[in-house]
Amino acid sequence: MIRIAIVDDHATVRAGLRQFFAEQGDFSIAGEAATGREALDIVREAQVDVVVMDIAMPDQSGVDVLAAIKARAPELPVLILSSYAEEHYATTLLRQGASGYLNKDCDPDEIVKAVRTLYRGRKYISAGTAERLAEEVTSAGDVPLHEQLSGRELQVFLRLARGETVGHMAEGMSLSVKTISTYRTRVMEKMHLASNSDLTYYALKNGLIQ
Repeated sequence: MIRIAIVDDHATVRAGLRQFFAEQGDFSIAGEAATGREALDIVREAQVDVVVMDIAMPDQSGVDVLAAIKARAPELPVLILSSYAEEHYATTLLRQGASGYLNKDCDPDEIVKAVRTLYRGRKYISAGTAERLAEEVTSAGDVPLHEQLSGRELQVFLRLARGETVGHMAEGMSLSVKTISTYRTRVMEKMHLASNSDLTYYALKNGLIQ
């Protein structure tokens, strides 16, 4: 059996996935979570083979949760199932450790195929994402600015874009204010932006936050 953890803040989405997965003879539900904290509890306490996770959660960014999961269980595959279009996040999150990325509008059978692929130790990407990755290899200069950020820089960028203060970030990420400020400076330099409002505008324009 493939033991799956479902992470989504919408109860109806979790119920739909739970029912659909129950129809698969080789799937079982290891746990469900509505927040990043609950997701980490499941990873820590349950036997999980694949995590199916949204990136929009009420307590923290899915980027943060992905980083925390990979820090605790580096080999655990995470399939991102998001309402964000693939061009907004797919290549970025794959570089940050996700094993697959699908939009919630995809065919349900593709989710099943992706879970089985991840369980076998392989990554799952759509044809569109594969094409985008290939384009990045051949034209690195055209890669969107946010996709050039490191994992930590991306976390700081998204938190700043949502209006979070440096002090609150330092507490939430267990880092010093000085370290967060250093990351903020790097983000500003790499993205050629001057203020937090510029970051927020960029994130909204590129569909990275809602």
